[in-house]
Amino acid sequence: MPRLFDSNIKVHFAGSDGEEIFYAALCAAKTRYRLYSCYKYIVNKSPDADFRLPANHVIKVQDRENRHVIQDSGLFTLMFGKGKDQRQTRETLTQWQDKLIAFVEQNGITATCVEIDCQKVLGVEDAWYFRERMRRRLKNPQINVFHFEDGKRGLDRLIDFSSYIAISVPELRIIKPKTFREDTRYLTHYIKNRKPEIDIHLLGCTDVKMIAQNRFCTSADSTSWLAGVKFGYFDDGTQKAHIRHFKREIFERRQAEVKAVIDSRGVPLRAKTLDYCTNASICATICKRKYERAAGPQE
Repeated sequence: MPRLFDSNIKVHFAGSDGEEIFYAALCAAKTRYRLYSCYKYIVNKSPDADFRLPANHVIKVQDRENRHVIQDSGLFTLMFGKGKDQRQTRETLTQWQDKLIAFVEQNGITATCVEIDCQKVLGVEDAWYFRERMRRRLKNPQINVFHFEDGKRGLDRLIDFSSYIAISVPELRIIKPKTFREDTRYLTHYIKNRKPEIDIHLLGCTDVKMIAQNRFCTSADSTSWLAGVKFGYFDDGTQKAHIRHFKREIFERRQAEVKAVIDSRGVPLRAKTLDYCTNASICATICKRKYERAAGPQE
């Protein structure tokens, strides 16, 4: 399989997960790469349920409109987030995988899908069971995830098996807090040297310096664009300032662009929510420009 993109790393904007306001914010910011989680669309359903979304649902529209979309499995939330008190077994995660596949197939989703990387709760061999099962059952391109538990032998096996591999940057940051940047760079070069045609994804990479160091990789994902509306501050790479300091003419022009998207979707918004959406969109543009300066075009 040829590399997904011929040039530099593309940062996928994560965290919108099918919400209309975030879809509008990212559309107005002209981002072309997205990552979303299927968690909320499958969590409370059985494998034989109806997973079909309306034809104009954000998940389906962004799948059609963007250059590349990645669907995360929602497994982290299931194992360590909202579902952390539930005991997971091969049987329960088989059901999760079946629901994920049904959701993708019933909605005609063409996104690249992240596997069931359950190494931390079920072990490496169960992760291989799900990896091979998903390849047999789902035609979509898939991302296989390397975790610390896999070890070097497991990494080699994974490289040989996979056409698209992910490295969990947050995991490395926890395990190797002093050297995670160097360790990530070592891993990406090792993977590329072993299999030059492979695609590499930096999972949860919000570090612009790391994006620059690994610009030869295929993709990364980040929720940094939401920090401005979550905490009130944005960082354009040269200074940190509050979102209230956006220039009025820039804010008003972007608000009109956001409103045009919202109106085309038939979504009613309160003025306060429209302001929130506009600020998020401007922050997305700031992040996009940072990625372009660090690693090249994001078109």
